[in-house]
Amino acid sequence: MRTYLRILSFLKPYWWLFLLSIFCSIFLALTSGASLGMISPFLNAVFQNRPFEGVDILTRLNRFILKDDPFDTLKRLCAIIIVVFFFKGLFTYLHKYLTILVEQHVVKDVRNKIYSHLHALSLSFFHKEKVGTITSRVTNDVQFIRGSFNEGLSTLVKESLALVIYASIVIWMSWRLALLSLLVIPFCVGLIVFLSKRLRRRSTKIQEKMADVTTTLTETVSGIKVVKAFSMEHFEIKKFFRNTWDYFKAFIRFQRLGILGPPLTEFFGVIAVSIILLYGGHQILVTKTLSPDRFLIFLAATLSLMHPLKSISHANVSIQRGISAGKRIFEILDTKPKVKDVEDGIELNEVHRGISVKNVNFRYDTGTEVLKNVSLKINKGDMIALVGPSGGGKSTLVDLIMRFYDPTSGSIEIDGVDLKKMKIKSLRDLMGIVTQETILFNETVFNNISYGRQGASFEEVVNVAKIANAHQFITDMPERYDTIVGERGVKLSGGERQRLAIARAILRNPPILIFDEATSALDSESERLVQEAIDRLMRGRTALVIAHRLSTVRKAKKIVVIDDGRIVEEGTHPELIRRGGVYRKLYDMQFNI
Repeated sequence: MRTYLRILSFLKPYWWLFLLSIFCSIFLALTSGASLGMISPFLNAVFQNRPFEGVDILTRLNRFILKDDPFDTLKRLCAIIIVVFFFKGLFTYLHKYLTILVEQHVVKDVRNKIYSHLHALSLSFFHKEKVGTITSRVTNDVQFIRGSFNEGLSTLVKESLALVIYASIVIWMSWRLALLSLLVIPFCVGLIVFLSKRLRRRSTKIQEKMADVTTTLTETVSGIKVVKAFSMEHFEIKKFFRNTWDYFKAFIRFQRLGILGPPLTEFFGVIAVSIILLYGGHQILVTKTLSPDRFLIFLAATLSLMHPLKSISHANVSIQRGISAGKRIFEILDTKPKVKDVEDGIELNEVHRGISVKNVNFRYDTGTEVLKNVSLKINKGDMIALVGPSGGGKSTLVDLIMRFYDPTSGSIEIDGVDLKKMKIKSLRDLMGIVTQETILFNETVFNNISYGRQGASFEEVVNVAKIANAHQFITDMPERYDTIVGERGVKLSGGERQRLAIARAILRNPPILIFDEATSALDSESERLVQEAIDRLMRGRTALVIAHRLSTVRKAKKIVVIDDGRIVEEGTHPELIRRGGVYRKLYDMQFNI
């Protein structure tokens, strides 16, 4: 129930729309009840035309409608029926429209909140969660929340009001018969409570299986080149079929239980109606204590009670789905970012002295220690190269400097200011990064280059493209800077993607540059063009370069060798070659010396 109350909290900004929908539900229930009231004057118009004794509403309605002239009675009756059903249709339309308006506002707000929160989470969250699982929660689970409003809460309110109106009519027409008819309600309520817990568990299983389907789909599509290269299409198809079969079984089990409620509710209702027919017939035919028109109104109202009861049972299914989906969504929303801003964080707009890494140790959540007592000084304007065997901790050190993670112990400072005391945006605005796996968006060339600096002019974008050796291949494309590069830049070669990434970094004009294996996956010609662009970009800037190709770091002010989480050597290229340590071994292996 606590989860559903949290879901309902999203209604707060739209409470007045929701109240309007309830207001329409009330009038819808009243007009539905009024339509049943037409039975009495109609029957009396057809079978009798006599004065009525008494002061209740039904008697007054008969007196108002029934006239001496049967045709006048018919005209008045038709007019009232038209008015009643006009307002019934009007309030039905308004109720549904307002419900849709509220539900879509809520869905929009939930999706926006999840998406915004995802951007606030630390990088470690995305390393643990599957892309398909996150996608499923933002799309599929939010749809279940939508259903819990439209098919759940809205239906529950509307049908509960109708239930009250019909039950009032039933009691008004004959309280003795009402007692018999209302005996069915405890059975229906008990059934709904019994099914609720089981439906919630099975709904959770459905959503988990859908997340598996989404994960397989996203992984296969993003890695389709590898799938085809290794002829694994049949394997991936079998895996996807297995996931869809698991989803199918979970869905059928849920539906099998969910569809059990309405027919059982209806069956209990039919039993009650059968008893009512027997007892009501006895009152009409034997004891003469009930008039036929009142009995027919009573019977119509009793039968009308079946629809709200069935609808409430259906609404319960949707609400249980929504609660289950809400739990999965709130798991994300309740996740706290491990890296976050401190209050009154410091903003730096430029670098005056440089970066200091002081006795840094770091371990991931898995417990593996990746960096061990690392200390490093990077002066302003220096190019520092990080080299060493794979898995030694080079990229992790860069991630700490970018503050994707915080050190387990020790500190990293810029101009003497601990990164933890800086505003994250201010820190990252000081940096530009070019990685081995260049991430481009399914946008135009212009938008990809200007991604880090919104509002850049066309001339500025062209200028940085020229510096990055990208202008020539861009102008050779059919739509030049308006060309869509495809998802992750799939329409471009590796070298072209890297040069766009470098142009993006140049346009950002950061004082600190980070190159993480920026040329390792390129052919010789592409590497030459990219390296030229990198050399231009690094002039006058503080640069941190991770490289496996040692030929690209010979010009570095200092080369830092990291092995097994420790800095094992530091110096210039000639110094490290003469020393004959780890760097010399790596160099000899690369150049077959």
